[in-house]
Amino acid sequence: MTDRIIAIDIDDGGRVPPTPDIEQERRVAILDLLEDNRFRLVPRDGGAAQGPWRLSLGLRDRRLVLAIHSAEGQPAGEIHLSLGPFRQVVKDYFRICESYYDAIRRLPPSQIETIDMARRGIHNEGARILQERLEGKVEMDQDTARRLFTLVCVLQWGE
Repeated sequence: MTDRIIAIDIDDGGRVPPTPDIEQERRVAILDLLEDNRFRLVPRDGGAAQGPWRLSLGLRDRRLVLAIHSAEGQPAGEIHLSLGPFRQVVKDYFRICESYYDAIRRLPPSQIETIDMARRGIHNEGARILQERLEGKVEMDQDTARRLFTLVCVLQWGE
């Protein structure tokens, strides 16, 4: 399939290293993303862009930058998104993740499940915002958006 990401690079720009829990979220998101994703560039100017894609995520000038390259490394475009629409959901996501990590160390499974449901809800909201912000530029499925949202959060760790 050509509408997919085959490699992903995270340009953290020397930011504060994430905690072990956040680093684990990052590893899992990347592995899951590369195993199964749908990522299609919306054709522009009558030309059909063909994947598969190499994606680099980074932050530049307080903006999320998605640099997209062909499998061979040829630039296919860069998308810059304001972080403003993500700010509250990222903050909420980090807060609920801290509760979740604390809970799995000390609470019974029934209480962990409740926190995990809330975490998934916030995660879904972040994925929805990402899909909306990329509308007309990139089409992706919900699972791909969720995994990319995780990586967007990790990029903002410590800010």
